[in-house]
Amino acid sequence: MAFLYIGLVIVIAAAVYAFLVAPGRVPREADALWHAYYAHRGLHSADQSVPENSLAAFGRAVDAGYGIELDVTITADDQIAVFHDDTLARACGVERDIRECTWTELQKCRLFGTEHGIPLLSEVLALVNGKVPLIVELKSTKRYRALCERTAKLLDEYPGLCCIESFDPRIVRWFALNRSDMVRGQLAAGMRSYNSTPWYQSLPMSALLTNVLTRPHFAAYRHQDARRKLGIRLFKLLGGRLVAWTVQSPEDERRCRRLFGTVIFEYYKP
Repeated sequence: MAFLYIGLVIVIAAAVYAFLVAPGRVPREADALWHAYYAHRGLHSADQSVPENSLAAFGRAVDAGYGIELDVTITADDQIAVFHDDTLARACGVERDIRECTWTELQKCRLFGTEHGIPLLSEVLALVNGKVPLIVELKSTKRYRALCERTAKLLDEYPGLCCIESFDPRIVRWFALNRSDMVRGQLAAGMRSYNSTPWYQSLPMSALLTNVLTRPHFAAYRHQDARRKLGIRLFKLLGGRLVAWTVQSPEDERRCRRLFGTVIFEYYKP
């Protein structure tokens, strides 16, 4: 009898876990999203002579026929800028939070000492114009609702194939509630990769337990952390798509292909 109860507990626990990590229904019309390679922050160079998240890097990706992964954040005057970091220090040598700057102020900045500036999402969309698919990552911010609203409005009018992703479950949930037909993804990594994030936040994000609130269509996972992760395998088994980030060599890509269907890459050409 004890074994029967143990078995029942295991079955119930497995069912609950499956319910928590289950994906949303993946739209069939989005199939072309999964067959592309995505250039991480555009087809930029390792020495940043062609900077990440620049119009030059995006143009190179389009010319090479690669999809593009890019990052967006919101400025103090509600413009949607394409930029990865919270601060301008690494990319522009300026000790300021980009979210506290106006677009006029940002136009004076140059990326990694080059002549290239920070682009707006509207400029990138005009450049790409549907030629290759896009993965748009929304960065976490206290003003995430404004970021979501303005990004969604721009993507509503975009004629090409695109999807959104974020580490922030609040952002993915916003799209689940307000743009349910737009393909959405949850970015995630192993617990140790979240650095200073408290364990009670990093644990559910690493295990994809926030899916119960967001029902993402795909999970973009740090490929180095993906081994022996039950959650992402269960997510895939239940119909979700898996995207590997960020792959930096053909050898890494070959290992990733055992689990992941789609690859975000940099510093080599697949």
